[in-house]
Amino acid sequence: MRARRALLYMPGDDLRKIRKATTLKVDCVCLDLEDGVAANRKPEARATLAAALQELDFGGSERLARINPLGSGLEAEDLAAALAGRPDGIVIPKVEDAEPVRWASAQIEAVERKNSWPVGAIQLIVLVETARGIVNLPQIARAGERLQALIFGAEDLAGDIGALRTPEAWEVFYARSAVVTHAAAYGLQAIDMVYIDFKDLPGLVQEATQGAQLGFAGKQVIHPDQVEPVQTAFTPGAAAIAYALRVVEASRQHQADGFGAFALDGKMIDAPVVKAAERVLARARAAGKIA
Repeated sequence: MRARRALLYMPGDDLRKIRKATTLKVDCVCLDLEDGVAANRKPEARATLAAALQELDFGGSERLARINPLGSGLEAEDLAAALAGRPDGIVIPKVEDAEPVRWASAQIEAVERKNSWPVGAIQLIVLVETARGIVNLPQIARAGERLQALIFGAEDLAGDIGALRTPEAWEVFYARSAVVTHAAAYGLQAIDMVYIDFKDLPGLVQEATQGAQLGFAGKQVIHPDQVEPVQTAFTPGAAAIAYALRVVEASRQHQADGFGAFALDGKMIDAPVVKAAERVLARARAAGKIA
């Protein structure tokens, strides 16, 4: 699975900002047709998004398009416009059950077959941001093989349940933990909530670090200045990589000698610790830190 440390939203109707995004070396650029575009500019945004996907060089960034939610009356035209540019993936917001994943997957497969593209190559990522979406996480997470990641939408969730957002985010902690837990259970990535105060970089780093500690693979970002701090927070450091390599290598040696648990640097190492070290190395490989 590819690195998705930072997922940067760019309004689909602003070609200047989209061009800027292609220079940022961000893991994922998500061209937005939903919240980032005014209602009277949706048609223009579709045309701009399709042209940008076809004509711009995004380098190593994953090219995503966020459509409007199923039931909005906009989703079919949004998806058709996005698929005209052959993106790497589609982001579906406000997912509350398995139906949006199944609908989008069927539509995408029809276009892939019509154009002789590899079936399954265009991936799906969904936003879970309502109370109903949280309680239906099991069915959402197993809705289809095309699904790659769950995104947690804290702001919409807070509005849906009547919570007051605070910097500590305890009001959304249950849902935040539920998203990362269900993602892990079904082999998906989890992408954490937006930090809306884009000028507060220390606060952003603190929240991103906490997200990484909770098990999230990355974080949504809304401003270019957020990209580098977030990607750094979700990249294992040199010391963590070196220790993980030692744990994995020592485990191999001890397993060959017939020992399941062993001591390393005065600490007991067993299967859960080895698994955690392997996850560190997997993230480091995805980020290009090790081969």
